[in-house]
Amino acid sequence: MPRSLRPLYAGARVRELRGRLRISQSAMAQRLGISISYLSQIETDGRPLTAAVSLALAAAFPSDWTGVDEDEGARLLAGLAEAAAEPLLPEPPPEPEALARAIEQQPALARRFVALHAAWRRAEDQLQRLDDAYDTGTAAGGRLPWDEVRDWFHDAGNYVDLIDVAAETIGNSLQPGVEALAERLRDRHRIELRAQTGDSSPLRAYDPAHRILTLDPAQVAESRAFQLAHQLARIELADEIGQILARATMPSIEASRLLGIGLANYAAGAILMPYEAFRGEARRLRHDIDRLRRRFGVSFEQACHRLSTLQRPDARGLAFFFCRVDMAGNITKRHSATRLQFARFGGACPLWIMHEAVAIPDRILTQLAEMPEGTRYVAIAKGLVKESGSYDRLPRRYAVALGCEIGEAADFVYADHLDLDRADSATPIGISCRICPREDCDQRAFPPSGRALRVDPERREVVPYRFD
Repeated sequence: MPRSLRPLYAGARVRELRGRLRISQSAMAQRLGISISYLSQIETDGRPLTAAVSLALAAAFPSDWTGVDEDEGARLLAGLAEAAAEPLLPEPPPEPEALARAIEQQPALARRFVALHAAWRRAEDQLQRLDDAYDTGTAAGGRLPWDEVRDWFHDAGNYVDLIDVAAETIGNSLQPGVEALAERLRDRHRIELRAQTGDSSPLRAYDPAHRILTLDPAQVAESRAFQLAHQLARIELADEIGQILARATMPSIEASRLLGIGLANYAAGAILMPYEAFRGEARRLRHDIDRLRRRFGVSFEQACHRLSTLQRPDARGLAFFFCRVDMAGNITKRHSATRLQFARFGGACPLWIMHEAVAIPDRILTQLAEMPEGTRYVAIAKGLVKESGSYDRLPRRYAVALGCEIGEAADFVYADHLDLDRADSATPIGISCRICPREDCDQRAFPPSGRALRVDPERREVVPYRFD
């Protein structure tokens, strides 16, 4: 038997987890599906952790429970459980004890099954990339620098530890707000802050020769603070950003420069919202975005974006996806710590709530959505307007969306009024029409790639074709 499958006693770890989350024994027992007395025995090391309870802890508290043994057996058990729970498989997954026995009796077969599932996931991701390339005509000519940078952050899991840890130190030493950031730039770096003049001012402009930083005065306080944090990051985290750029081996100078800007923007968010402080408040407030943004003096979009980056290995936040979509349906930002991945180019499924939110600014919309393979997500979307400061310049209108898998809905305040249990309560969505297998979607824009079409001239439905 693998060492990790022998009796494991982890009472102190379970008690520490419950104390950190500030929940009672009764509440934790209910989340785990066990009795209070059983949980009490586990916490006092009167009973060991069974495979069932260990997996229940991982499922109920995926962002906080890291397990008690990180050896091959434990990782294999977790991987096998994830692969066996793949929504595309029609049968319910085996019980945890059965998975543990499978590893004990056929470890090589279990490893092959986990590897096969991982390979299938990679193939799905590659199919999505090919679909995106087909949409934009970049398959032959390579990706654009902007797309290279977005994919770099995607491959990094949208968490950059070297930057995040250093930015957290800076953020913890500052008071929230524009004044503290401007004071640090002035006192430590002799940088003078000025307001831009003129009708077509850039949001931020820095003159290194005269050490003058100018900002567009039309920006709201949260945006000005972000621009100041960006400039501070470029100066105080120059070594860390340089190290990452040296290792990134971007294919062009333009891509490397864009990545440098992206890393400074990442650092700016981490300065304004230091990791542990922000993660703790997010958990305490059940990820209520408006309360979080007031607490840290940031915008709604900035808070949503930061939530999608809380993936520090030893202190993960809730696994979120985040995206921003413009009035034409183009996804201009996308990050996902969940299994859901966005189309890299073009628009997303029109049934997603974020498209409706663009037309309804300053109102949070909620949605329970289901992907074709059966995974469900709780999502919110809010339409936002960035004023231009001038009648002659149109304001920017877009929407941001944030969501998590349904298994983490208890920690997401926006799920409280959704019917999560009814089978037909979820909106059936997809990633891209060209890789979506749904046959009964009235919103389909294109047939799926590689599927033979069936066209009947004597019959007209909403979509003028069927497919095999």
